[in-house]
Amino acid sequence: MILRAVTPRAPGTEDRAYTDRMLASEGAWWNRYLDAQAPWRWNLRRLRPGFTLDVGCGIGRNLRHLDGHGVGVDHNPHSVAAARRFGLTALTPAEFERSEFNRPGRFDSLLLSHVAEHMPEEELRALLASYLTSLRAGGRVIVITPQEAGYRSDATHVRFVDFAALDRIVRDAGLRPSRAYSFPFPRTAGRFFKYNEFVSVSEKPA
Repeated sequence: MILRAVTPRAPGTEDRAYTDRMLASEGAWWNRYLDAQAPWRWNLRRLRPGFTLDVGCGIGRNLRHLDGHGVGVDHNPHSVAAARRFGLTALTPAEFERSEFNRPGRFDSLLLSHVAEHMPEEELRALLASYLTSLRAGGRVIVITPQEAGYRSDATHVRFVDFAALDRIVRDAGLRPSRAYSFPFPRTAGRFFKYNEFVSVSEKPA
């Protein structure tokens, strides 16, 4: 059963203004014409996540990176509606709970991209635990969080989540960490380049 109460609740992430801000960023000329998302699209695809549950999918950027091969869930109904307009399968937590996708082992991977920094650690732990039953044995959990410059860039961020925090959280969830790396640049770049990310990959024991 999905725990609706533990979806991200940071002030501002649930309203239309937040969705509009994400859409405006995607619609910027430099994003459209320079294909600015190409490195991050490549990074996600090279992990070969398979059929993915994107928890905190927002307007569906990562689902589009995966060519729609997955399902998104988000607590912001305006973001869910925007993702659907892109032709993606996106649901609110309540809708997911009632859907055909809410069954054990349905997904090859869980993705939490730029979600963890929006909530206290206890909420993140509960959120992760509530969706782990949807992940098949041997499936992977991919967690992506911003480094320093990216963390400072958004007022809705509430907690800095680095490699050490990610390792602790996934181990406590009963997962086996398999890889952790900085992308797209080495770790030191994260202090001034706001798009540098921590990437954590772990596995659900068979």
